[in-house]
Amino acid sequence: MFSVITPLALGWIAGTALQLQQAPLSAGEVYWGLSAAALAMAFAVVRFTRGLAGVWLQAAAWFALAAVLAFAQAGVRASHYAQSALNPALEGRTLQVVGIVANLPQRVEDSARFRFEVASARESDGALVQLPPQLLIGWYGNRLNGSDDKLQPPPVDLHPGDRWQLAVRLKAPHGHINPYGFDYELWLWEQGLQATGYVRNGAKDTPPQWLGSTWAHPVERLRQRVRSAIDAHVADRAVAGIVAALLVGDQAAIERADWDVFRATGVAHLMAISGLHITGLAWLAALCVGWLWRRSDVWSPRQPWSLWLPAPIAASACAAGVALAYAVFTGWGVPAQRTVWMLGMVMLLRVYGLRWPLMQVWLTVCAVVLALDPWALMQAGFWLSFVAVGVLFASGSHAPANTVWASAQRMWREQWLMSVCLAPLTLLLFHQVSVVGLFANLLAVPWVTLVVTPLCLLGLVLPFAWSMAAEALQWLVWLLKACAGVSWAQWSAPAAPLWVGAAALVGMGVWALRVPMWLRWFGVALVLPVLSWQTPRPAHGTFELVAADMGQGHAVLVRTATHSLLYDTGPRYSAETDAGQRVLVPLLRAWGERLDRIVISHQDSDHSGGAPAVMAMQPQAGVLTSIATEHPLQQLGAMQRCERGQLWTWDGVQFEVLHPSASDYERKLKPNALSCVLRVSAHNTSALLAGDIEAAQEQDLLQSDQALQADWLLVPHHGSATSSTPAFLEAVQPSVAIVQAGYRNRFGHPRPDVLRRYSDLGVLVVQTPRCGASTWHSEQPKLVQCERNQRQRYWQHVF
Repeated sequence: MFSVITPLALGWIAGTALQLQQAPLSAGEVYWGLSAAALAMAFAVVRFTRGLAGVWLQAAAWFALAAVLAFAQAGVRASHYAQSALNPALEGRTLQVVGIVANLPQRVEDSARFRFEVASARESDGALVQLPPQLLIGWYGNRLNGSDDKLQPPPVDLHPGDRWQLAVRLKAPHGHINPYGFDYELWLWEQGLQATGYVRNGAKDTPPQWLGSTWAHPVERLRQRVRSAIDAHVADRAVAGIVAALLVGDQAAIERADWDVFRATGVAHLMAISGLHITGLAWLAALCVGWLWRRSDVWSPRQPWSLWLPAPIAASACAAGVALAYAVFTGWGVPAQRTVWMLGMVMLLRVYGLRWPLMQVWLTVCAVVLALDPWALMQAGFWLSFVAVGVLFASGSHAPANTVWASAQRMWREQWLMSVCLAPLTLLLFHQVSVVGLFANLLAVPWVTLVVTPLCLLGLVLPFAWSMAAEALQWLVWLLKACAGVSWAQWSAPAAPLWVGAAALVGMGVWALRVPMWLRWFGVALVLPVLSWQTPRPAHGTFELVAADMGQGHAVLVRTATHSLLYDTGPRYSAETDAGQRVLVPLLRAWGERLDRIVISHQDSDHSGGAPAVMAMQPQAGVLTSIATEHPLQQLGAMQRCERGQLWTWDGVQFEVLHPSASDYERKLKPNALSCVLRVSAHNTSALLAGDIEAAQEQDLLQSDQALQADWLLVPHHGSATSSTPAFLEAVQPSVAIVQAGYRNRFGHPRPDVLRRYSDLGVLVVQTPRCGASTWHSEQPKLVQCERNQRQRYWQHVF
């Protein structure tokens, strides 16, 4: 039996990985046919093979069977799921939807986001429509559709299980696709969310109507009660959020600044429900039940419980049950799933008296998690969780310790192994690693596991314990901030190809094994490429433009042989996040970019919203901008005013500011009219980045006798009707025009009449919602590479 388990588990993992690489889905019949063929092949091999060669053939057959079944299983589920997608004809239309709040609502400022379970939906004329089973809904206060002059009240308190009738506008699940960026569309797919939208609550809309409470989603309702109780007992909002994350798995409750500290110190895995917390609680439950069970003859002398169920099995069963209950209560994340299934596997083996190798248990649990959730394979948490456990198993660190000194030694060894062996994986996933992580974890792991988490759990019975947990966390956060504050707290490296990362993982696996030292040093050598990899750059005298996909805003990275410039920093999404933090910082880190200059064309938030995050990451970069000196953004650092005539050359590539002139600043023009216009040229190829200039500024440029011709044009003002005049386009004569705008944005950018002007001139117009991030090289002026085309997957939005 043991010889079958390993090829089955490996095959299931391989088949799942292969299916997740599909661009379009196959027909459902194809997946069923593959399953039948695999079963027939496996039966034939097992039935008619014998001997040593037959054993290897059987292992190969079991591997192939599992791989095909995993491929087919994931494909069938994906095909079935895709059939309930949102009808594109319903996008942007106001619908009356009746349903139930299905999860713990996440509140940010005066808005809320929640999962909504649809019961029925009607159009404004009363006609029934079919919607996906679950929606991700935002209920925004203060502003209606982003307009400052249309106020609406903030959302009321929402509770899981409440039934509501809401007027909503929906759109397909659409996210930003950038190199090495977070795949929001995959996250929505895995969560079963096939549409997103917002509540219409303006003066002319049907007001939201509460229809009563139901018994649905009792666990989520309990989580919210506990979350509210924590808020009532812990005055510090930031610390209360950490307590809530540790107790109920509400990671969104942790503030962004605290997340930055936890990531910089490598302890982010502790500030959510991790396998360590669940294992500790399960171990405590097993210890208590085992103690009571072995003494059952005291209160049941006639028939001790251990006669019909041995104490070790009873303790294991209780531990698995407690782990399952706690994992469900805290949101059922991938680390929680891994822990529950591993404990369950250990319990079953103990019941049947089997002793499997730990690595075999590890592989089996991997396969079980992927059987339940194939798309978990694409999560960073899956890899971090399972690789960490695999390293511990491979190194023998799972052996029990008999003394306090032995426990301390084992803890030191485990943290050393985790810090060193997971560093290549962390670089591969996040392109940075915490240098202070070993020291920070040595402090945080025992403190959070043995002090903070037990106090959080005790608060369920004695609420004052939450205040004690908050005090304990405040000391820890203070120490972590001190660690994160040192200049060398993190080390970044450019993103390496997949084969380089895989070699590094193999190398660290070899290093963790108890093998001869020469072989361990060979493992270390396999890690060197990932540490020294450099992203290829344009040749001297050429340049490259990368227009990021981040919604309604501008952000273009200009790269030469040894220099980099960022034109605009994208939009601000909320008080907690912006395009700088979410898109540009990860992109710059993944490519190992060191910006020489940042151009913030003007002060509008869709162009300057990401500036704080980018400037904090790139403090050495000089800043050119038209932002007024009294504007709050000027407090971020020294900024130079952009003016016509500014000129510099990098690596044979010329940069020239064409607008605004010094006199334009004296005229007190609106921000759009003061947009910095930058022309980049090399040999006979050029690009024009025009910001949000409008018709009047385009006319000024035409009259300035400056060279405007450009092969690549950043479409002015996102394609609004106030820009891209025919005369301007005739002067520029672009081959490629890039529109950076949000999917179904409220402004209607780019306008159809503007697109027609470009079409009439034979210009290739590339829109970021359809293309994702786009890359253009000056040596190939008519070719644009779209990130959506480079990494097509079946869960991505196609329109």
